Amino acid sequence: MKPRSVLFDLYGDHLRYLGGAARMQALGELLGVFGIGESTARVVLSRMRREGWFATRRDGRQTVYELTEQSWRLLDEGRARILDRGHAEWDGEWRMVLYAVPEAERAERERVRRALSWLGFGPLAPSVWLSPHPRLSAAEETLAGTPATRVELLTARSHGREADRRMAARCWDLDTLGRDYAELVTELENLPPAAELATLPGAEALRRRIGLISAYRRFPFRDPDLPAELLPESWPGARAHALFLAAHEALEGPADRYVREVLDRHDP
Repeated sequence: MKPRSVLFDLYGDHLRYLGGAARMQALGELLGVFGIGESTARVVLSRMRREGWFATRRDGRQTVYELTEQSWRLLDEGRARILDRGHAEWDGEWRMVLYAVPEAERAERERVRRALSWLGFGPLAPSVWLSPHPRLSAAEETLAGTPATRVELLTARSHGREADRRMAARCWDLDTLGRDYAELVTELENLPPAAELATLPGAEALRRRIGLISAYRRFPFRDPDLPAELLPESWPGARAHALFLAAHEALEGPADRYVREVLDRHDP
């Protein structure tokens, strides 16, 4: 796991609920659980501060790293995508984003694609992106920051479920995603039982919990969380999510107690 990702996960899964701030010495000890040395930790924290993810202040001889507003927003979005997968019944409507970007604005075209992908839209055609979720307002707000792009927002229905499934298969590589989910299910099923995870030593529980998030995180950002009507039979995504949540919850107690102990140990 990369130090940058570990830091985001430490703050997102634990430190945000303890005020969103930690002293450098405490962070160094927590990162040491993942084999990240103090010198590497200082370099990464300094770089992330310059990028606006952390603010710093002095507390005696210690530097305290606090989440910025930018970081709070990112962690809120990430938590919603990872933990709160939607299961609402589909209304049968597709939300469509049609855009046009001047040929010379290649960087902006890529920003538009990344933004739409982040929101769960998929490309039916190069400049036509679809989502079954009511996210047109979010798309409009996000794409307002791409001034060279002309955007049209539409809502539409197909001729039936077979057409819906064909469009979903064109917009997203569900075959590959399904195979990757199946592999993840196998890995999660091989974890110790929840009762055993809940009794692990604190440092080990924290290491496993952050590792679990790291392994699962990539799926919600690849998976548009399609309604059941659009998914292949025996879709393994729901099973993977349930297993992830069970292990994540079981590890919470010992991991959180350990984080609190480390923070208290470095609190003058």
